[in-house]
Amino acid sequence: MKVEQIYTGCLAQGAYYIESNGEVAIIDPLREIQPYLKRAEENKAKIKYVLETHFHADFVSGHIDLAKATGAQIVFGPNANPKFDAHIATDGDILNIGDVKIKVLHTPGHTMESTTYLLLDEDGKETAIFSGDTLFLGDVGRPDLAVKSDLTEEQLAGYLFDSLRTKIMTLPDDVIVYPAHGAGSACGKNMRKETMGTIGEEKATNYALRADMTKEEFVKEVTTGLAPPPFYFPKNAAMNKEGYDSIDSILERGLQALSPEGFEAAANESGALVLDTRKPGDFAEGFIPNSIFIGIDGGFAPWVGALILDIKQPILIVADPGREEEVVTRLARVGYDHAIGFLNGGFAAWKEAGKEIDTIESISPDEFASRFNSTDIDVVDVRKPSEYAISHLDKARLISLDNLNNEMSAFNQDTKHYLHCAGGYRSMIAASILKARGFENLVNVEGGFGAIANTNIPQAAYAAGMKESI
Repeated sequence: MKVEQIYTGCLAQGAYYIESNGEVAIIDPLREIQPYLKRAEENKAKIKYVLETHFHADFVSGHIDLAKATGAQIVFGPNANPKFDAHIATDGDILNIGDVKIKVLHTPGHTMESTTYLLLDEDGKETAIFSGDTLFLGDVGRPDLAVKSDLTEEQLAGYLFDSLRTKIMTLPDDVIVYPAHGAGSACGKNMRKETMGTIGEEKATNYALRADMTKEEFVKEVTTGLAPPPFYFPKNAAMNKEGYDSIDSILERGLQALSPEGFEAAANESGALVLDTRKPGDFAEGFIPNSIFIGIDGGFAPWVGALILDIKQPILIVADPGREEEVVTRLARVGYDHAIGFLNGGFAAWKEAGKEIDTIESISPDEFASRFNSTDIDVVDVRKPSEYAISHLDKARLISLDNLNNEMSAFNQDTKHYLHCAGGYRSMIAASILKARGFENLVNVEGGFGAIANTNIPQAAYAAGMKESI
């Protein structure tokens, strides 16, 4: 028996490859299916099942394409009702994979179709659970993401309480927990950075699995402090339920190499958004006017989903040469399927063609400190409220990047705004959006709060908490 976790850091997402005696089950695959096909081919094994723990909201799963490519059967738990051919399992069903078995445990609460898959080894021993968004390490799934549910989040939380205590906590302490997500995912609020643990560890450390917790206490705790879900979540959940275009057709459309003239014409004719995915410093030094920066080397897909409000928006890509397919693929992971081409030769080709360029002023932390201490300036902190609460600059006002599209009235055309985040990635995204909206007096602080903290600028702290990454 082989169990492999295939973890994708950008989405903090775990897919799983289970193989026994020439047969394979894939759990919660990503949109691009080649890695799973390659593993099975190398091992001379056949993919028999594609198991979905629920209709994912934070990414588009590869279940449909994978089933078409392999003839595998898609499996959902009870209540799923997808718009395509799938086996809807009942609670307690057994699926045979070579010499091992997978038992279906219906665990509603995150969504009503949420299902945990229990792996039984060759001797029938309960070995591992693939818990989807029912149980994370340090947390449980949020109960407010069910697509078109007629239940309140409090009612769903009640179902989750019962599922955890009757299906999960009754398992042996040494059963391995393989969750669908880790720290950084918006599908929970308190996940640990580890990507696998055990039932015993979770019962000892997970706030939601306390033995003395009442259902009322559980409901209150899991529904308190939930940030609004990202804009694209319900759209991804609907795609996973109703179906989508194949990844091959999306790549074919998105990987059209365009000359600077062709790129410019396509932007004018289609009204496409120009998305620049290079490094923040490269973008600051020169970019196509009105383009938006979201760097491929940061939290790319989640920020695309949070900030590009039309999931069907045509997109033209500026990328470092050789990374165009990666960009189109990662857009498709979160349902942004309408890339229509890329700038052949990257930004250098645009520059060489003598096309118009724009820039954003970007200064060092020391230069920022000299300006900060000598004048009354407008400083905008675009981090999360929890980061701001831990420590922030005395003069800084908080406008989180997540909420920037709703806060345009907080900026003034005649005021010079100094933007910073934790490390420089999010502030450059914010600066690009503001610049595209017509704001010219913008300054990005390089290195963000991490670098600013090494200067003599005074800071204020309002609360203790956990530091979050960029």
